[in-house]
Amino acid sequence: MPGPAKQFDPDAALMDAINVFSTHGYNGTSLSLLTEAMGIGKKSLYDTFGDKRSLFFKAIRAYTRKSISDMTAVLFDPNSDSLVQNLQTLFSIWIQSHSEPQSKGCLLGTCMADFDDADIEAAETLREGLTLVEDLLTDAMEQASANGELKLSAAPRDVARTLLCISQGVALVGRISTSEEVIRSALEVTQKQILRT
Repeated sequence: MPGPAKQFDPDAALMDAINVFSTHGYNGTSLSLLTEAMGIGKKSLYDTFGDKRSLFFKAIRAYTRKSISDMTAVLFDPNSDSLVQNLQTLFSIWIQSHSEPQSKGCLLGTCMADFDDADIEAAETLREGLTLVEDLLTDAMEQASANGELKLSAAPRDVARTLLCISQGVALVGRISTSEEVIRSALEVTQKQILRT
């Protein structure tokens, strides 16, 4: 006989876990913080998600999927015929989100500080997320270059990697910066250099 139906929404609980990991990182996140934020007991957490480490990997993958989906919707907006304008929109979103008070930055970047390549599973999971972002930005650069919107001074993937590293940097700085100007100026210079705007 199947067990009783869950009295909580696992997807919503996973989003709550993402918020906790984003705020505290992996090492700074305790089971008590997770269960309180997720609104569930330890048994429900273990039964549904496994231990803290298993939950973390589920959170990273869910966060990555949502980030890629959100970025794809902006970069390849079917209602827009200009990839450069879409890239400008993405930059504006980064400026706004990373300049907000108590910005949490990017979950991938926040948690990279908790691991190194000695933890093979964690390193591979985080690299997978970064690679998906890199691939998406590369697709955008290749398309914008091919249609003549951008004249790149480097290979599309190299430009995408530059954007990836800069975006991770400003996301981390935004966690402790009290000045929107720091984030805005860094991304505006990057935009002018890459998008020639």
